[in-house]
Amino acid sequence: MARVAVVGGGISGLGAALMLGRRGHRVTLFEQDARQAGEDLQRDFFHWRRPRVPQAVQPHSLLAPVRTVLRAEAPDVYEDVLARGAREYHEFDWFGEHPERRDGDEDLVTLRTRRLVLEAALTAAVAGEPGVEVRRGCRVEGLVFGEGVPPRATGVRVGAEGDQVVVDLVVDASGRRSPVPEWLVAAGCRPPVVESHRAGIAYLCRWYRLRADGPRDPGRVRTGSAAPYAFAGVFPSDNDTFAVSLVLSTGDPSRGALTDPAVFEAVARRFPATAAWLELDPEPQSPVLAMAGLDNRWTALADADGPVVTGLVNAGDSLIHTNPTFGHGAALGLLAAQHLAGHVDEIAADPTPYHAWTTRTLRPWFDAQIKADRADEQRLAEGSPPSDRRAAALAACAFDDPVVMRARARVRHLLECSDEAYGTEEIDRHLAAWLAARPEFMPQHDGPPRDQWDALIPG
Repeated sequence: MARVAVVGGGISGLGAALMLGRRGHRVTLFEQDARQAGEDLQRDFFHWRRPRVPQAVQPHSLLAPVRTVLRAEAPDVYEDVLARGAREYHEFDWFGEHPERRDGDEDLVTLRTRRLVLEAALTAAVAGEPGVEVRRGCRVEGLVFGEGVPPRATGVRVGAEGDQVVVDLVVDASGRRSPVPEWLVAAGCRPPVVESHRAGIAYLCRWYRLRADGPRDPGRVRTGSAAPYAFAGVFPSDNDTFAVSLVLSTGDPSRGALTDPAVFEAVARRFPATAAWLELDPEPQSPVLAMAGLDNRWTALADADGPVVTGLVNAGDSLIHTNPTFGHGAALGLLAAQHLAGHVDEIAADPTPYHAWTTRTLRPWFDAQIKADRADEQRLAEGSPPSDRRAAALAACAFDDPVVMRARARVRHLLECSDEAYGTEEIDRHLAAWLAARPEFMPQHDGPPRDQWDALIPG
């Protein structure tokens, strides 16, 4: 059995530690934050300052891989997530009655919850795992290296005294601001291959709670709306909470004004998706929470000549960090954790196959995010209407046709790339029939024109 050090106690680190421990490996998890999720959900979510995890207070929808990995590896954790208030939403719930089932339809389920609920359930499970030692409030200060070409990481240095913990494998799950690449270069390793793309979009959200004595459901309303220069969305969540989110260009002159709750809500009421939920008269639970400075970053610990280091691999945001538009982070992190746990002995001996697996399995979603971000950034900055009639028609048709909704859901839940899901004769037939019934269809927005938006922004 392998000895493993996991650096970072977020979702990816917790998931890796739990799955490794349950396979009999000896795991030490290091997390520099002494506080842990789960003691008081509401207090933790709204009052736990986590500057290293700025996305923690932003809305999340946990995609199919989160559910499928947990049900396969830790069904008790999945049941705990539901017990803490998370809700399952199947993509076909939109239609009320589900179509005839096909293989794979059972996976098209979103977990509607705040990220913290999943963290709390994983934290509780890891704490009860005999083979996992959790060191909270313990900062990893560096790596320990042995001999070899390339150099081999043989452990970590922790605490002010630099105590050494010797292991067979180090897993870097310390997040998008991981110091590991700098440590490797300082130790004489070839530099990791880092690819970074700035996303010129900003997010603002505000959290609400449905009133106990008020209306509970907005009815059959889509959760997203769009204007040429902004997107608006609703994230139904756990325990009667939901978030309203606005996305716009970082260069938009109105961005600063939207941090005023009154302005934010007035603007959000101009979009059908968010207006329907705000009309339920919910109780505000937070100020307007902004997030910008976003990028997509791929950090490979291997180059054209092979691994730059052995005895060390990365997972989660340390490996693949994407802007949260598509909500890929937790899903990709748990997929990597599952693969690590199932192949840890081989990875400790030679990480080459792991790097190949990440490139083959995870990298396509990174590339898809970059492509989508570039299109969104240009569209929001220019305030231009959608130009791809087929793509716009597919997006609209999905809410009328379960066959197209299935394809949309399989892309959204990381089960198929868009070319595979939409590039079939069946999809072509269904889309053609939908367009034939709507010969005047043209891409359009349901959000407000710019002059209405600007009228709500203080001069």
